[in-house]
Amino acid sequence: MLDRRALRALELVALKAGRRGGRADVRDVCAAAVETLPVDGVGISAMYTPALRHVLHTTDRISGELEELQLTLGEGPCVDAIVSGSPVLSGDLSVGELHARWPAFAPAAYAAGAHALFALPLDAGGGIPGVLDMYASRTGTLEGEALAEALAFADAATALLLLATAGFRTVEGPGPGAMEDVMGFDQYRAEIDQAVGMLTEQIGVGAEEAAVRLRAYAYAQSRKVGDIAVEVVARRLRFDPDGTTHVREEE
Repeated sequence: MLDRRALRALELVALKAGRRGGRADVRDVCAAAVETLPVDGVGISAMYTPALRHVLHTTDRISGELEELQLTLGEGPCVDAIVSGSPVLSGDLSVGELHARWPAFAPAAYAAGAHALFALPLDAGGGIPGVLDMYASRTGTLEGEALAEALAFADAATALLLLATAGFRTVEGPGPGAMEDVMGFDQYRAEIDQAVGMLTEQIGVGAEEAAVRLRAYAYAQSRKVGDIAVEVVARRLRFDPDGTTHVREEE
């Protein structure tokens, strides 16, 4: 039986979906969470390999930047939540301990405007399909009722991801009214998996290192990992073992 917090979270998500005029999805979880919790931005990402995640939705520019930083740098609360399977609550991103823990991510996230970060794994019972990430522009942790409500929103996100079908469409963008559909989740995952596989052959490394090379190139080009994967699969972009890349011009 669902407790009162879970019921309230589902009601708020359904209300957001109704106002949007569509079926409930991760957009509605993020929108409801950012209005209910003491946070300024929310993001949800799905994990499909240990090295790569797909950002499903972010509520604003800063939360989008935080997701991209973690995806590219391979460190941060989201990464730790995936590894540990437990919530990661960082109430003050300026402290030296966190800068030592995330030497590349912490200063970049603080500079982006995040003073506190919270990552809640989406636990599907034996597997973690993703993470609910939140940031606040002021210091202070989630605790008590606020933490319990945040966990309820994480449960709602987990349920929606598990119900997703091959036709499930993901969204991302700077906020309500400025979102754009991207390719279906299953198709997106297949493109990236195939690109990583091709890179293992091209540069002669394992899948983990190939994934790191893929996301590092995307970061250097200020582009999405999925967009780069499409180019690799289409053989418009090739990686060499010496670190160089070759781009084939469109015919």
